[in-house]
Amino acid sequence: MSETANLSLPLIQAAQAQKHVTVNEALVKLDALVQLRLESVSLSAPPTGASDGQAWGVASAATGDWTGQEGRIAIADNGGWVFVRPHAGWRAWVIDAAAEMRQDGSGWVPVASGGAVGASGAALDLRVLEFDHVLAVGGPQLTATGIPSHAMVFGVTARVIGEITGTLVSWSLGTEGAEDRFGSGLGTGLNSYAKGILGQPMTYYTPAPLMLSPEGGDFAGGIVRFAVHYAELGLPAAV
Repeated sequence: MSETANLSLPLIQAAQAQKHVTVNEALVKLDALVQLRLESVSLSAPPTGASDGQAWGVASAATGDWTGQEGRIAIADNGGWVFVRPHAGWRAWVIDAAAEMRQDGSGWVPVASGGAVGASGAALDLRVLEFDHVLAVGGPQLTATGIPSHAMVFGVTARVIGEITGTLVSWSLGTEGAEDRFGSGLGTGLNSYAKGILGQPMTYYTPAPLMLSPEGGDFAGGIVRFAVHYAELGLPAAV
């Protein structure tokens, strides 16, 4: 046996020369895998300018120095790479996704947040989707981002992060056909907010942008940060 079973740490062999090389490789792996953070799990080619200790989950169709390492964790070290095969159940914070993910044996999947996970990966997840909307000049307008498909929504909250200007007195927040579902008479000043809690959850089966409608005039400018609070059902893993 030349490596440990779980973290693939290299073991020193009897009468081995240059034992420090083996020990240093083990320390590099430990340094990256304990409190695991992955820069991304969607790259197939090694990034340029990686710093020692940074780690990636190698995606499919790997190329360059990652060729043949699909599914492994690639750790940058001294201008090269050290690879480790993750086991099902390992967790990592994935930086570019800003989410905790779990290795399910075939890939990295989001960890259920505040819900439950079945043995085959089916999940009930509680999620919050945040995004900013820069107001255009004029009347009612839709956000580019909105409520995801098949989301069971509990409510939408908002915060004015750039003062809303124009001839309006206040504004309302909703969706097409229900323009004030999440609030009306809302403030325009910096840090004004909306707290649109639904009386009962509402499921949206297709993506739905939010609608901002000025009251008593038109928009001239401003920025609003939104948060959609919803539950999502995760499927069992493919076989």
